[in-house]
Amino acid sequence: MTDQINKLLFITGTSTGLGRALAEVALEAGHRVIGTVRTEAARADFEVLAPGRAFGKLLEMTDFAAIDQVVTEVERDVGAIDVLVNNAGYGHEGMVEESPVEELRRQFEVNVFGAVAMTKAVLPYMRARRSGHILNITSIGGLMTFPGVAYYHGSKFALEGISASLGQEVRDFGIHVTAIEPGAFRTDWAGRSMVRQARTISDYDAYFAPVRQARAEQENGHQPGDPHGAGRAMLRLIAADNPPAHLLLGSDALGFARDYYAGRLREIDAWAELTASTDFGPEAAR
Repeated sequence: MTDQINKLLFITGTSTGLGRALAEVALEAGHRVIGTVRTEAARADFEVLAPGRAFGKLLEMTDFAAIDQVVTEVERDVGAIDVLVNNAGYGHEGMVEESPVEELRRQFEVNVFGAVAMTKAVLPYMRARRSGHILNITSIGGLMTFPGVAYYHGSKFALEGISASLGQEVRDFGIHVTAIEPGAFRTDWAGRSMVRQARTISDYDAYFAPVRQARAEQENGHQPGDPHGAGRAMLRLIAADNPPAHLLLGSDALGFARDYYAGRLREIDAWAELTASTDFGPEAAR
């Protein structure tokens, strides 16, 4: 493990949820934290956590010009950003056929484009210093899917791919990139932070109505994951000398991932003959 004292963390979306929990445990551990919020009241609430070490920044993740300006100000006025945590985001729930394309665009604007814009703003500084760690909060839903949240899955699958490729691009500069893949944690992701599409097509009622009801009932205060436990795990991660490209968080995510990959391998093996049949035959080499 490397020394993790007095790092400067830049965390997007620190008003609630995993971002807030990570900020709190980081401040308790002696780090300094830049946290993005959306209102003056939220900024004041954040900075009172640790005056002089907690710095709130008003920022909309879809305002890409403002992102560049905020990062420049932080590097100039606060210090070198050691760790960027792209946490800000939200979930969209709705059947694909019922959900307007505009909602997909909005989902990607916040969950993907905002994270990429923030990364691009921070990378020149990290690259010049030949050090840094970028944590992209994706989801177990960036590896596998559940019904009724296709737009959310699409955004998290996209961020997973970008994160993995970016990690290969910058590793020779001493910069680590980790996709954080949480399961269900006791946050308001499935409550206030969830955009739920109005139902319009009755053919989906029998299938999706119970799914929506179960999600609403089970994911508000009954999730297995402790947000502060996730925060402590991420602090251990950023202290590691050789952090992984992916980190699952939560026993439910661990179980889902193991089952999913086992199932994928069975499917690959079952269709391996057809897969391989598309190659040129031996005569093509002559």
